[in-house]
Amino acid sequence: MIKSGEYGEFFPFSVSPFPYWDTVAQEHFPLTKEEVLAKGYNWREPTVRSYIVTKEWHDLPGSISEVTDEILKETISCEHNGECAEQCTKAFKITPAELKFYREMNIPLPTLCYQCRHASRVKTRNPLKLWDRACAKCAVAIKTSYAPERPEVIYCETCYNAEVA
Repeated sequence: MIKSGEYGEFFPFSVSPFPYWDTVAQEHFPLTKEEVLAKGYNWREPTVRSYIVTKEWHDLPGSISEVTDEILKETISCEHNGECAEQCTKAFKITPAELKFYREMNIPLPTLCYQCRHASRVKTRNPLKLWDRACAKCAVAIKTSYAPERPEVIYCETCYNAEVA
């Protein structure tokens, strides 16, 4: 017998060990503390971090070729300095793996903490919505996450496969 109630398709919020803002749901459906509590979801105050900044973001070298391994010992201030709505940590460290990646890709050091960088990436995602459009090649009706006013050329699967083959 199938019952309806708190158990069903999704894991019930009442037994979730994670606060709402620690989940991917916060990225797609951001809520304030008051909204989270009103819905009965879990809330936990963010951990207070007391970093001692040893290097300001504006003092970082402009080129990765100028960066020495000494940067791994530094705590760098975040460019936002907590004045954003992105759970800014106000400071961050560069890990050896990150530094290796930046050097291999010839990318300058970041000036934002991980949370601010992640929030910036999330904002560039397409919205969770599908639009009706026509294939640019054969005009067949398709659904896409690219809005009609966007400049990208959109193909149906058949035309796309023919184009890249």
